[in-house]
Amino acid sequence: MDFTFLPKASSFHQKAFVRYSIRAKEAITVPGYVSSGFYYIGRNSANIDRLVKLYKRGYASDNIENAKTELKRSIAQERNIIPEVIFCESSFDFAAVKSFVHFLNNSKALCAIPFVLDSSSLCDIELELYKKHMLADEIMQIDAAEEKMLVDKVRFLNKVKAKSVVMKNSIKLEEALVPQANIHSVLKRSFDIMVSLTALLILSPVFLLIALAIRFESKGSTFYVSERAGRGYRIFKFYKFRTMFAGADQRIQEFTHLNQYTAVAAEGPSFFKISNDPRITKVGAFLRNSSLDELPQLLNVLLGDMSLVGNRPLPLYEAATLTTDQCAQRFLAPAGITGLWQIKKRGKEEMSVEERINLDIDYANKYNFMYDLWIMANTPSALIQKSSV
Repeated sequence: MDFTFLPKASSFHQKAFVRYSIRAKEAITVPGYVSSGFYYIGRNSANIDRLVKLYKRGYASDNIENAKTELKRSIAQERNIIPEVIFCESSFDFAAVKSFVHFLNNSKALCAIPFVLDSSSLCDIELELYKKHMLADEIMQIDAAEEKMLVDKVRFLNKVKAKSVVMKNSIKLEEALVPQANIHSVLKRSFDIMVSLTALLILSPVFLLIALAIRFESKGSTFYVSERAGRGYRIFKFYKFRTMFAGADQRIQEFTHLNQYTAVAAEGPSFFKISNDPRITKVGAFLRNSSLDELPQLLNVLLGDMSLVGNRPLPLYEAATLTTDQCAQRFLAPAGITGLWQIKKRGKEEMSVEERINLDIDYANKYNFMYDLWIMANTPSALIQKSSV
């Protein structure tokens, strides 16, 4: 099958094309449709050449309206050909891009295709506007991205979007991301219920003593309750014993300069952690160092929001920076009280965002009931720590 590409030196007002003949390549897409590589919308010939090198096949249009016409024609063909990914330059009008995304989302075939916006010509205000309206599955600078990272990122987005459309329209994405029940998931959930229920009953006197200590030292509620994102970005109420003075969440901007994760790009993953955080109370410091502040999460485990072992559920402002990146793979695993990176990195002052996410992804790729037991067996030695999570 031949696919057309805009050549380097041709005018966009002329019908001059270079044709490539490519062998079939396996790709995840909508059932009943054949993948045709990439689709590029714009005039940057360097980006097109780079994508040709990576994908070997595809199509390029110089504007959004032409792209709509060609995509409609493609899915109407007898072979039902659609691209694996759609790249679009950011030089187009915001309203035009929004209309195009609406067009994709309303197509049975095209709604599963990752839409990637090139950020080369975006100012900070425009970038925030696109993020706010969630008009792209990824916003990145195509010419600056490493080739492997770009391909891996698109492959992950392709898998996630394919899963979301295979399911019935009434099923939410987070539910589609949850794997079907197997022996490991049954054992894991049964173990979670048994342990969390038993622990809550046995530790009830400890809960009472901790609650009294917290209320005696400072005003405010006994528990810290916040919204967190767990598996499949499912949002739930997360419980901990309060370890900070009341109103600590509203003072994040005040202490941004103390954040340990400072070497992160503005558009990349974002975490917030302070060594010797001045917002922590004396009782809170003890609870954190002994990990007793985590005990109320046993209720989250019992309710099914979390598991005993998994990736840490993230505050929404942190999770929002991972929704359009390959790092989102970490959300394919259950949220947990303890996990892989906690036992490997607890007590160490230095840990990059990349290390933390890689450990989360590693767990998401290979977790099972026996692996969980191994992590739990290695957790006690990490409970007494110098730096809190």
